[in-house]
Amino acid sequence: MVRSHNPFELPLKIIGYIILILVTFMMVIPFVWMVSTSLRPQSTAFTYPPQLIPTEITFASYELLFTRVPFGRYFINTLVVTVFTVLGQLVITSLAAYGFARLKFMGRDLLFVLYLATMMIPYQVTLIPLFLIVFGLGWINTYQGLIIPGISSVFGIFLLRQSFLGVPSDYQDAARIDGANEFTIYWRIFLPLNGPALATLAVFAFMGTWTDLLWPLLVARTPEMRTLELGLAYFNASATAFRQTNWPLVMAAAVVVMLPVLVIYFFAQRYFIQGIALSGVKS
Repeated sequence: MVRSHNPFELPLKIIGYIILILVTFMMVIPFVWMVSTSLRPQSTAFTYPPQLIPTEITFASYELLFTRVPFGRYFINTLVVTVFTVLGQLVITSLAAYGFARLKFMGRDLLFVLYLATMMIPYQVTLIPLFLIVFGLGWINTYQGLIIPGISSVFGIFLLRQSFLGVPSDYQDAARIDGANEFTIYWRIFLPLNGPALATLAVFAFMGTWTDLLWPLLVARTPEMRTLELGLAYFNASATAFRQTNWPLVMAAAVVVMLPVLVIYFFAQRYFIQGIALSGVKS
Protein backbone atom coordinates (compact mmCIF):
# COMPACT_ATOMS: atom_id res chain seq x y z
CA MET A 1 0.00 0.00 0.00
CA VAL A 2 1.49 3.31 -1.10
CA ARG A 3 1.14 6.11 1.39
CA SER A 4 -0.56 9.18 -0.07
CA HIS A 5 1.63 12.25 -0.27
CA ASN A 6 0.56 15.16 1.90
CA PRO A 7 1.31 18.41 0.03
CA PHE A 8 1.38 20.34 3.31
CA GLU A 9 3.90 18.06 5.03
CA LEU A 10 7.07 19.78 3.75
CA PRO A 11 5.84 23.38 4.29
CA LEU A 12 4.69 22.55 7.80
CA LYS A 13 8.01 20.93 8.58
CA ILE A 14 9.88 24.00 7.28
CA ILE A 15 7.68 26.31 9.34
CA GLY A 16 8.31 24.14 12.42
CA TYR A 17 12.08 24.33 11.94
CA ILE A 18 11.90 28.10 11.46
CA ILE A 19 9.94 28.48 14.71
CA LEU A 20 12.44 26.27 16.57
CA ILE A 21 15.36 28.31 15.21
CA LEU A 22 13.71 31.59 16.26
CA VAL A 23 12.94 30.28 19.75
CA THR A 24 16.50 28.98 20.10
CA PHE A 25 17.86 32.33 18.97
CA MET A 26 15.73 34.18 21.53
CA MET A 27 16.93 31.86 24.29
CA VAL A 28 20.63 31.96 23.39
CA ILE A 29 21.14 35.61 22.48
CA PRO A 30 20.81 36.97 26.07
CA PHE A 31 23.57 34.62 27.26
CA VAL A 32 25.79 35.54 24.31
CA TRP A 33 25.20 39.20 25.04
CA MET A 34 26.06 38.67 28.72
CA VAL A 35 29.40 37.05 27.86
CA SER A 36 30.08 39.70 25.23
CA THR A 37 29.42 42.53 27.70
CA SER A 38 31.68 40.94 30.32
CA LEU A 39 34.58 41.05 27.84
CA ARG A 40 34.17 44.75 26.97
CA PRO A 41 35.93 47.71 28.56
CA GLN A 42 33.57 49.75 30.70
CA SER A 43 33.83 52.72 28.35
CA THR A 44 32.44 50.70 25.42
CA ALA A 45 29.60 48.94 27.25
CA PHE A 46 26.94 51.11 25.56
CA THR A 47 28.37 51.71 22.13
CA TYR A 48 25.96 52.50 19.29
CA PRO A 49 25.17 50.67 17.14
CA PRO A 50 25.25 47.64 19.49
CA GLN A 51 27.97 45.09 18.78
CA LEU A 52 27.40 41.44 19.57
CA ILE A 53 31.13 40.74 19.23
CA PRO A 54 33.22 43.47 20.89
CA THR A 55 35.99 45.03 18.84
CA GLU A 56 38.18 45.20 21.94
CA ILE A 57 38.28 42.14 24.20
CA THR A 58 39.58 42.42 27.76
CA PHE A 59 39.46 40.23 30.85
CA ALA A 60 39.87 43.17 33.20
CA SER A 61 36.38 42.73 34.62
CA TYR A 62 37.13 39.14 35.66
CA GLU A 63 40.40 40.18 37.24
CA LEU A 64 38.69 43.03 39.08
CA LEU A 65 35.91 40.68 40.18
CA PHE A 66 38.27 38.48 42.18
CA THR A 67 40.53 41.25 43.48
CA ARG A 68 38.34 44.13 44.64
CA VAL A 69 35.27 42.00 45.46
CA PRO A 70 35.54 38.76 47.54
CA PHE A 71 33.95 36.66 44.81
CA GLY A 72 36.54 33.97 45.41
CA ARG A 73 35.18 33.51 48.93
CA TYR A 74 31.62 33.50 47.60
CA PHE A 75 32.60 30.81 45.11
CA ILE A 76 34.17 28.61 47.82
CA ASN A 77 31.13 29.02 50.09
CA THR A 78 28.78 28.08 47.28
CA LEU A 79 30.91 25.10 46.31
CA VAL A 80 31.03 23.76 49.89
CA VAL A 81 27.29 24.23 50.45
CA THR A 82 26.38 22.73 47.08
CA VAL A 83 28.63 19.67 47.30
CA PHE A 84 27.52 18.68 50.80
CA THR A 85 23.86 19.41 50.04
CA VAL A 86 23.94 17.24 46.91
CA LEU A 87 25.74 14.38 48.69
CA GLY A 88 23.41 14.55 51.67
CA GLN A 89 20.34 14.67 49.45
CA LEU A 90 21.49 11.65 47.45
CA VAL A 91 22.10 9.59 50.59
CA ILE A 92 18.93 10.52 52.49
CA THR A 93 16.51 10.46 49.56
CA SER A 94 17.87 7.18 48.20
CA LEU A 95 17.52 5.49 51.61
CA ALA A 96 13.96 6.79 52.00
CA ALA A 97 13.10 5.84 48.42
CA TYR A 98 14.37 2.29 48.97
CA GLY A 99 12.20 1.99 52.07
CA PHE A 100 9.09 3.21 50.28
CA ALA A 101 9.77 1.07 47.20
CA ARG A 102 11.02 -2.23 48.62
CA LEU A 103 10.35 -2.52 52.36
CA LYS A 104 6.93 -3.66 53.55
CA PHE A 105 5.61 -2.06 56.71
CA MET A 106 2.23 -0.98 58.03
CA GLY A 107 0.94 2.26 56.53
CA ARG A 108 3.73 2.53 53.94
CA ASP A 109 1.57 3.70 51.05
CA LEU A 110 -0.47 6.09 53.23
CA LEU A 111 2.71 7.58 54.65
CA PHE A 112 4.12 8.02 51.17
CA VAL A 113 0.95 9.75 49.95
CA LEU A 114 1.01 12.09 52.95
CA TYR A 115 4.67 12.79 52.29
CA LEU A 116 3.94 13.59 48.65
CA ALA A 117 1.14 15.91 49.74
CA THR A 118 3.74 18.19 51.33
CA MET A 119 4.87 19.10 47.80
CA MET A 120 1.66 21.12 47.52
CA ILE A 121 2.68 23.32 50.47
CA PRO A 122 4.44 26.48 49.21
CA TYR A 123 8.02 26.88 50.34
CA GLN A 124 7.20 30.31 51.80
CA VAL A 125 4.78 28.68 54.27
CA THR A 126 7.47 26.49 55.84
CA LEU A 127 10.20 29.12 55.59
CA ILE A 128 9.49 30.83 58.93
CA PRO A 129 9.22 27.60 61.01
CA LEU A 130 12.39 26.31 59.34
CA PHE A 131 14.20 29.56 60.12
CA LEU A 132 13.07 29.42 63.77
CA ILE A 133 14.40 25.87 64.08
CA VAL A 134 17.76 26.85 62.59
CA PHE A 135 17.86 29.93 64.80
CA GLY A 136 17.08 27.87 67.90
CA LEU A 137 19.91 25.46 67.07
CA GLY A 138 22.34 28.36 66.75
CA TRP A 139 23.07 27.63 63.11
CA ILE A 140 22.59 31.16 61.79
CA ASN A 141 25.58 32.29 59.71
CA THR A 142 27.08 28.78 59.64
CA TYR A 143 27.65 26.14 57.00
CA GLN A 144 25.35 23.67 58.72
CA GLY A 145 22.58 26.24 58.65
CA LEU A 146 23.00 26.57 54.89
CA ILE A 147 23.36 22.83 54.24
CA ILE A 148 21.17 20.79 56.61
CA PRO A 149 17.73 22.17 55.59
CA GLY A 150 18.38 21.23 51.96
CA ILE A 151 19.51 17.62 52.31
CA SER A 152 15.97 16.21 52.13
CA SER A 153 13.76 16.44 49.06
CA VAL A 154 10.25 15.07 48.56
CA PHE A 155 10.71 15.24 44.80
CA GLY A 156 13.98 13.33 45.10
CA ILE A 157 12.34 10.55 47.09
CA PHE A 158 9.51 10.33 44.54
CA LEU A 159 11.95 10.27 41.62
CA LEU A 160 14.16 7.55 43.09
CA ARG A 161 11.21 5.49 44.32
CA GLN A 162 9.83 5.34 40.80
CA SER A 163 13.23 4.26 39.54
CA PHE A 164 13.68 1.64 42.30
CA LEU A 165 10.29 0.14 41.46
CA GLY A 166 11.60 -0.63 37.97
CA VAL A 167 14.25 -3.02 39.32
CA PRO A 168 13.06 -6.65 39.05
CA SER A 169 12.35 -8.22 42.44
CA ASP A 170 14.38 -11.30 41.40
CA TYR A 171 17.61 -9.41 42.14
CA GLN A 172 16.41 -8.63 45.65
CA ASP A 173 15.20 -12.20 46.30
CA ALA A 174 18.46 -13.71 45.03
CA ALA A 175 20.51 -11.41 47.27
CA ARG A 176 18.42 -12.33 50.31
CA ILE A 177 18.91 -16.02 49.58
CA ASP A 178 22.66 -15.39 49.52
CA GLY A 179 22.41 -13.82 52.99
CA ALA A 180 22.59 -10.13 52.07
CA ASN A 181 20.91 -7.70 54.43
CA GLU A 182 18.75 -4.78 53.31
CA PHE A 183 21.56 -2.24 53.37
CA THR A 184 23.78 -4.49 51.25
CA ILE A 185 20.94 -4.92 48.72
CA TYR A 186 20.42 -1.16 48.65
CA TRP A 187 24.14 -0.38 48.32
CA ARG A 188 25.31 -3.17 46.02
CA ILE A 189 22.28 -3.64 43.76
CA PHE A 190 19.87 -0.72 43.73
CA LEU A 191 22.32 2.16 43.63
CA PRO A 192 24.44 0.78 40.75
CA LEU A 193 21.33 -0.12 38.73
CA ASN A 194 19.81 3.36 39.15
CA GLY A 195 22.75 5.53 38.19
CA PRO A 196 20.80 7.67 35.67
CA ALA A 197 18.11 8.52 38.24
CA LEU A 198 20.77 9.41 40.81
CA ALA A 199 22.53 11.59 38.25
CA THR A 200 19.23 13.30 37.45
CA LEU A 201 18.59 14.06 41.10
CA ALA A 202 22.17 15.28 41.50
CA VAL A 203 21.73 17.73 38.63
CA PHE A 204 18.44 19.03 40.06
CA ALA A 205 19.97 19.36 43.53
CA PHE A 206 23.07 21.09 42.17
CA MET A 207 21.07 23.60 40.15
CA GLY A 208 18.66 24.32 42.99
CA THR A 209 21.38 24.81 45.59
CA TRP A 210 23.83 26.71 43.37
CA THR A 211 21.20 29.24 42.28
CA ASP A 212 19.39 29.53 45.63
CA LEU A 213 19.05 33.09 46.91
CA LEU A 214 16.24 33.19 49.48
CA TRP A 215 17.62 30.81 52.12
CA PRO A 216 21.21 32.18 52.09
CA LEU A 217 19.68 35.66 52.31
CA LEU A 218 18.13 34.69 55.66
CA VAL A 219 20.98 32.62 57.10
CA ALA A 220 24.20 34.26 55.85
CA ARG A 221 24.58 37.41 57.93
CA THR A 222 28.19 38.36 57.18
CA PRO A 223 30.00 38.85 53.84
CA GLU A 224 32.28 35.91 54.71
CA MET A 225 29.35 33.48 54.55
CA ARG A 226 27.66 34.79 51.41
CA THR A 227 27.12 32.53 48.43
CA LEU A 228 27.49 33.53 44.78
CA GLU A 229 23.82 34.33 44.24
CA LEU A 230 23.69 36.41 47.41
CA GLY A 231 26.94 38.16 46.52
CA LEU A 232 25.56 38.91 43.07
CA ALA A 233 22.39 40.36 44.63
CA TYR A 234 24.44 42.66 46.87
CA PHE A 235 26.72 43.51 43.99
CA ASN A 236 24.44 46.09 42.40
CA ALA A 237 22.87 47.28 45.64
CA SER A 238 26.16 48.11 47.30
CA ALA A 239 27.85 51.42 46.49
CA THR A 240 30.87 50.92 48.70
CA ALA A 241 33.25 49.71 46.00
CA PHE A 242 31.77 51.34 42.89
CA ARG A 243 29.85 54.62 42.66
CA GLN A 244 28.06 53.69 39.45
CA THR A 245 27.04 50.45 37.84
CA ASN A 246 29.92 48.76 36.07
CA TRP A 247 27.97 46.60 33.63
CA PRO A 248 30.93 44.58 32.28
CA LEU A 249 31.78 43.73 35.89
CA VAL A 250 28.19 42.77 36.69
CA MET A 251 28.03 40.57 33.58
CA ALA A 252 31.34 38.95 34.52
CA ALA A 253 29.87 38.09 37.91
CA ALA A 254 26.78 36.63 36.23
CA VAL A 255 28.96 34.49 33.95
CA VAL A 256 30.89 33.13 36.97
CA VAL A 257 27.60 32.22 38.67
CA MET A 258 26.09 30.61 35.57
CA LEU A 259 29.09 28.73 34.14
CA PRO A 260 29.29 25.81 36.64
CA VAL A 261 25.59 25.03 36.13
CA LEU A 262 26.07 24.85 32.35
CA VAL A 263 29.17 22.68 32.70
CA ILE A 264 27.45 20.22 35.05
CA TYR A 265 24.41 19.96 32.82
CA PHE A 266 26.55 19.55 29.68
CA PHE A 267 28.40 16.54 31.09
CA ALA A 268 25.36 15.01 32.81
CA GLN A 269 22.71 15.63 30.16
CA ARG A 270 22.80 12.06 28.84
CA TYR A 271 22.14 10.62 32.31
CA PHE A 272 19.69 13.45 33.01
CA ILE A 273 17.47 12.61 30.02
CA GLN A 274 17.80 8.86 30.59
CA GLY A 275 16.90 9.21 34.26
CA ILE A 276 13.81 11.29 33.50
CA ALA A 277 12.67 8.64 30.99
CA LEU A 278 13.30 5.63 33.22
CA SER A 279 11.84 7.08 36.43
CA GLY A 280 8.33 7.05 34.98
CA VAL A 281 8.33 3.48 33.64
CA LYS A 282 6.53 1.94 36.61
CA SER A 283 4.28 3.49 39.24
